[in-house]
Amino acid sequence: MNQPFYFEPMLENPMALDRLDLSFRWGGYGLTILKCHLTSFAPGAVVDFHHHSEFEIHYIPRGKGRVILDGTTYPLQEGMLYVTAPGVSHRQEADEREAMGELCLHVDIVKLEEPHDNLEGAMREWGEAWERAEADACIQQLRDAPHMPAQDRQDAMKYFLVAYEAWRSNGLGQYTTIKQAIVQMLLRTVGAYRLDGQGVNLPARDMKSYRYQLAVQFIEDNYRRPLTLEGVAERVQISSRQLQRIFKEQAGISFSEYLERIRLKYVCSELLQTTLTLEKIAERSGFTSSNYLHYVFKKAFGTTPNAYRGHQLQL
Repeated sequence: MNQPFYFEPMLENPMALDRLDLSFRWGGYGLTILKCHLTSFAPGAVVDFHHHSEFEIHYIPRGKGRVILDGTTYPLQEGMLYVTAPGVSHRQEADEREAMGELCLHVDIVKLEEPHDNLEGAMREWGEAWERAEADACIQQLRDAPHMPAQDRQDAMKYFLVAYEAWRSNGLGQYTTIKQAIVQMLLRTVGAYRLDGQGVNLPARDMKSYRYQLAVQFIEDNYRRPLTLEGVAERVQISSRQLQRIFKEQAGISFSEYLERIRLKYVCSELLQTTLTLEKIAERSGFTSSNYLHYVFKKAFGTTPNAYRGHQLQL
C-alpha cells in the first residue's frame, strides 16, 4: 500500500508562495524569495542546462531522475537535495518511466550595507550578533556546498509545508512563520552537507552576573513582600552563601543592605508624592513597622522621614 504523499496539501495551490512579495532581513543579509513552490516533471522531462544569478536549491520529495553538475551526472531520488550557487550550470532530467517531484527554493541573497555609527554596540543588543554569525556561516556554507546531491538528513524540505500551511491559514504571524521556515530550509540544507554538525559557538553567560541580575529583578518586583536571603537564593537556584558572595562582588554591599536601599528608594518617593502616613508607607514598602522604618531611614539619611518630607516640600 502506497504511503500518502507528505506534501499533498500543497497540490491544491503549489505556486501559492511564489505569489507573495516576500523579502526579509536575516543577520547582515537581505533575502528576496523568487520561488518557493512544488512542481512535478513528467517521465523523461528535461530542464536543459541553465544557471542563475541567485541561489536555487532543489529538493526531491518523490520520484527519481538525474542531475548534471560540472559535467558529472548524479542520480536523484526521493529524499535528496542539491544546491546550485550563482553561476553554477545544471541540467535536470526526470526518470524515463517515473515522474519526479521537486520543491524549489530560489532566493536572492544580498549582503547589506551597514551604518558605521555605533554598529558594534547595536550588534550586541538582543542577540543580533548571534543571528549575524549564524547567517554568515550559513551563507558561506551554501557558497561552498559541493556541486553534487546530498541526502536531506535534517528534513529541510518539510519546511515548505510549514510555510504553505502558514500562508493557507492566513492568521496572525504567517509572515514570521514563513520567514522562519525559509531560514530553517537554508540552515538544514547546509546541514545536509556537514557530517560533523558544526555550528556557531554561542557566547556563554557570565553566571555570576546573570544570577545577580535575576536576584535584583526579583527583589525589585517583590520588595513589598517579606524577603529573605534564603528565599531569593532558592529562586535563583543557588545557595544563600553563594548569593551573599555575589552581592558583595557585584554590588559591593550585602543582600540585606541592597534590599534596604530598594525599599528606602520607594519610601522616599512615597514621602514626596503622597500624603500617606508613615505606617501605611512602611506597610507598602516591606518594613515590619513604622518604628523600624523610622530607625532605618534616620540611619541612612541622617534625618527622620517626616523631616525629609517637610524639607523637600519646602524646596
